[in-house]
Amino acid sequence: MSDSELPIPILTTALLPSPASADRSFLSHAKVISALTLLSRIFGQLRETVLAAFLDTSIAATAFRAAFAVPNMFRKLFGEGALSAAFIPLYAKSLKENSPEQARAFAAASVNLLTLILIAITLIGETILIGLILFADPQRESFVLMLKLSAIMLPYVVLICLTAFLSGILQVHRQFALPAAAPVLLNVIHIAVTGCGGLLLGITAATNNNARLAKQTTLTYWLAAMVLFAGVAQIALLLPALKKVGFRFCFRESIWTPQVKQMLRMSVPVAMAAGVLQISVLMDIGISLVLARDIDKHTQLLITDLSIAGHTFQLPMALGALTRLNMAQMLYQFPLGIFAIALATAIFPGLSSDALEHDRRRFNQTLKAGIEATLFEGIAASVGLILVAEPTIRILLKYGTMTEQDVHLIARSLIVYASAIWAYSMLQIINRAYYALHDTKTPFIMAVVNIVLNLVVELPLLWTSLGESGMAVGTAVSFSVQAIVMLWMLKGRIGDFGIGKIGAAAARMLLAAAAMACVCVAIQYLPFWPSGTGKLAALIQLLSLMVFGGLTYLLTCHLLGLRILQDLLPTRFRQGQ
Repeated sequence: MSDSELPIPILTTALLPSPASADRSFLSHAKVISALTLLSRIFGQLRETVLAAFLDTSIAATAFRAAFAVPNMFRKLFGEGALSAAFIPLYAKSLKENSPEQARAFAAASVNLLTLILIAITLIGETILIGLILFADPQRESFVLMLKLSAIMLPYVVLICLTAFLSGILQVHRQFALPAAAPVLLNVIHIAVTGCGGLLLGITAATNNNARLAKQTTLTYWLAAMVLFAGVAQIALLLPALKKVGFRFCFRESIWTPQVKQMLRMSVPVAMAAGVLQISVLMDIGISLVLARDIDKHTQLLITDLSIAGHTFQLPMALGALTRLNMAQMLYQFPLGIFAIALATAIFPGLSSDALEHDRRRFNQTLKAGIEATLFEGIAASVGLILVAEPTIRILLKYGTMTEQDVHLIARSLIVYASAIWAYSMLQIINRAYYALHDTKTPFIMAVVNIVLNLVVELPLLWTSLGESGMAVGTAVSFSVQAIVMLWMLKGRIGDFGIGKIGAAAARMLLAAAAMACVCVAIQYLPFWPSGTGKLAALIQLLSLMVFGGLTYLLTCHLLGLRILQDLLPTRFRQGQ
């Protein structure tokens, strides 16, 4: 890539007439990522819809989702987490200061190291899983099935983490399209296998319960096997672009180089932070499995109590709680992935370059613009998703044996999760700012605080009327506190980067979101508003709320003079251009 093609945030400050013009390049990258991520999320929603149609909230669905969370945990820990967070700033530095061959050697050595680590983890994990399967209580059918599916899918850890890490190499070269498109393959394969497999097996709501569960179990085995095929396909998709930027696999490359050692030193706190958060995820999964009611395999009766050390207490969460919580999480992560993570992905290389060159003015401008942009989306998504929770669930997830009670429980958790989308979004930017400054300890400390606060809040709430939604409250509260505290700590670290202006812009965004909420509530009292719980009524409700709510938010933001709205528009629509 020539100098003329480099994004504005890493050019000289003489080319920065205003903060807005400096930020449009990473915003344009973010829009490309967002568009492709939207496509991926659409397929992801279709995948969840098809899964809900054939697996509904059965123990097979619970087992598959829990098992699939294991490789995704390692993806976040290694592929998109510790090593990537340490690798991207160092690789950007190597490209600037060293020869292309030295930079290529560092990238190849890093990939080799990651591969060895992942293979070792996979072998250890398979050994543990086989032991657990042999000694597990066969009456806990969902737990045993989860272990077996985990054993099948565990090699996917190697494939998906390599995909994420190789994507990081492309992102440093400002190649964002293919990495963003790669997840589409997994979703398409899932949809094809679930749909075709469900039809071939004859899974219908009218099928006898025992026969349906047996067929659903078979389908999850098919899905687990095809996950591995999808992992290979995702890596293959990236190979042409990697070759174009000069990367080559070289397994003879020396691993233990000074740059790799520095990357490992930087990655340890990031890994610990990501590990803490993933432990939190696993703890939530474990809590959902242990404290949710289950079906006895032999008697087919509902298990409502749990005995520990001679003491019996009532299980606080209803049957299928983990599946419902996963569905709610998937829905609130939809807007998070479309824009917030896309923006953070696009901004990270530029922040790393600015920090490397010690250009604090440019770093602060980019950071401020990134936070404002993510709040612009996050606040609207928080309020908007609360407003459209039930019709969204009815359209996308209400299939098979899912009941109105399931819809109500998912919606209640979704509303709580959605209330903190702004916080999840802002943390994507804030964490990358710390990593760009080579400060990996602060995110780790705050991750520990997060998990403790999460448990302190959520556990007592499980035995209240909130039930399983108490877990969503713990997540929303802990991430909101973490986002605010880390923002103020960052100000103390780098000085004022316009936090007052960010607050003023956020206040105007909240006012626009309030106007959106008022309009959405008001139109529901119009005489032609569709009632009922059918899919057609839900579709009309959803489209009406999205159109009128979205237009109200954008118009109000425009009237309030929010500059970020102009920066997000295509170039030909910007004033004065």
